[in-house]
Amino acid sequence: MAQVSIRINGRSYDIACDDGQEDRIHALAGYVDERVKEISDAVGQIGEQRLLVMTSLLIADELGMAHEKLEKPASPAAEAGSISAAESDALADNIESMAERVEALADRLNKD
Repeated sequence: MAQVSIRINGRSYDIACDDGQEDRIHALAGYVDERVKEISDAVGQIGEQRLLVMTSLLIADELGMAHEKLEKPASPAAEAGSISAAESDALADNIESMAERVEALADRLNKD
């Protein structure tokens, strides 16, 4: 199992991950850090724990909206340019996989 050091909101975290997932973890951490900075710029430094909770909720909301888009049936006008059922299933699987990874990362952060 690999060990990765990431920075979020100026703080360093050591995260364990599967071998070969280091670049993915760095990319995810970069995304989370960007979102933390956006919230921090909007509301100020409100405490690290609260800031991370707000960021988690924001990312969960984004994920939820993506799920809703995939589950909504396309209108007849939109169907002409819509993706195939197989592509939709692949996207749904990808989103579900991302959600599982985020949950696993959250569990690992809670253990540290």
